[in-house]
Amino acid sequence: MTAGVVRAIAGDISAGDLGVVNSHDHLFLSTPVFAGQELSDRESATREAELFRTAGGRTVVQWTPRGLARRLTDLHEISVRSRVHVIAATGRHRREVYRHDDPLLALHEDALADLFISDVLDLRCGLIKIGTGSSGVTPFERISLDAAATAHHATGAPIAIHLERGNGAFEVVDVLRSLDVPAHAIVLGHLGRNTDLDYITDAGATGAFICIDGPSPGHAATDEALLPVLERVIDAGKVEVLLVGGDTTTRAATTWAGGRGMSGLLRQTRPAITRAFGDAVTRAIFVSNPARAWQQRSHADERGQ
Repeated sequence: MTAGVVRAIAGDISAGDLGVVNSHDHLFLSTPVFAGQELSDRESATREAELFRTAGGRTVVQWTPRGLARRLTDLHEISVRSRVHVIAATGRHRREVYRHDDPLLALHEDALADLFISDVLDLRCGLIKIGTGSSGVTPFERISLDAAATAHHATGAPIAIHLERGNGAFEVVDVLRSLDVPAHAIVLGHLGRNTDLDYITDAGATGAFICIDGPSPGHAATDEALLPVLERVIDAGKVEVLLVGGDTTTRAATTWAGGRGMSGLLRQTRPAITRAFGDAVTRAIFVSNPARAWQQRSHADERGQ
């Protein structure tokens, strides 16, 4: 894969053309964990993308992995209709978010890696999303990480990690590094859920990107609660690894249902970040950092880093 290219669902694009990026969100998501709050309405999802575009957004990174109703065909249609680049995910979440009889749960490394590789090469997924728990990497999650590393080396796709409660960052980075995945090909999600700000800045010092969620269910209740997290990372000199996403996971959080929706990240959170830290930091978080984080990277690219 050529350096500087991002694999979006409607076609490869130059990383420099991503524009303003929501680095973590969901247009479709169905899991027993959020029973009755599924993101399943195509018109609602299309409206969310259109409102995001109207607010100045250009690219949405859609973290819904295999088995959770990611609806790749609909994502393609929404991307074309809304003129928003959508980066779709392959991967496997934590065991706890699936139905107990989901066949994805029984797959081991080789079969899982083959699925991830096919999703990237044939179905135009642009990232590999893996879920890990808050009490150390389980054997199930280790299989997922091993498969993700194999798929990364075969495709160049970045690996995005759901860190339950913002924990386990260093163990995950160590596992992936032991599998020759470079830190700059890793995006650590949900670190804002960890109340230890030093832990968050230390995670940024690994060289991995750190994605902080904007206000949404289960995250910081307000933009004011988000800003101290960003401030600590910026003061530590790690602004170059910061990403921000809306992480809309429930129907109640959508614009359709009266919530902020993904456009709230730009209508409310982005201005708050600009007021607090200035235009240069805002551009880094929403434009230049995502352009590096979501690239497909060849082995030659990795050796050159």
